Amino acid sequence: MSLKILCIHGYRQNDQTFRERTGAFRKIIKKFSDPVFISAPNLVPPLDKNDEDGATDNNDQRGWWFSSPDDQYMAQDYTDCCKGYQESLDTIERAFIEQGPFDGVLAFSQGAAMASLICGLKEKDPDGPFQFDFVILVAGFKSRQKQHESLYEKPITTPSLHVFGDSDRVIQKEMSEDLLQYFVNPRVLTHSGGHFIPVSSKEKKVYIEFLQPFLDRKKGN
Repeated sequence: MSLKILCIHGYRQNDQTFRERTGAFRKIIKKFSDPVFISAPNLVPPLDKNDEDGATDNNDQRGWWFSSPDDQYMAQDYTDCCKGYQESLDTIERAFIEQGPFDGVLAFSQGAAMASLICGLKEKDPDGPFQFDFVILVAGFKSRQKQHESLYEKPITTPSLHVFGDSDRVIQKEMSEDLLQYFVNPRVLTHSGGHFIPVSSKEKKVYIEFLQPFLDRKKGN
């Protein structure tokens, strides 16, 4: 028996590139997890070279929404624009219906911000389509789009593990720390590195300790 985990990629990634970049993490939790990767519906204009958000040189770079009308996104932007968000919400809801049920969500960077919004929707509508028991947010942050403000009004009770690096230059650790206040009893795992999922023995122990109760509960059921 394993935990079925929905995996939500970062900006300029897609399901395949995120799968590749989580190889070491997936190896850690291989014995008790079944990861399902999905792609955002919004195509991002490609860059000429690799960027710091884990993108690769390909023509299938995707994002969950844009902070400006010209299909660009900056996590630091305070704007009224969240172009493509509804399409992404529909994509994730469809994944829950067609590929679920999911025990939890693993999300990275902009995907982690998206997952925090899903958690907010779950609080507003406990019987809605987004049913899961835990969330792991790596390099997460609070969305700064005005339309998303209401989703942070209710304390988020979904058990959460927040992972972020002290030297992350893409999503500064202060942004990840700011997100913590919206979660009830968040668990925090910090590392000295940058914008990636850490997989040393120290982090492995925390991941397993966080996931074990959910696995035990599932086995008990």
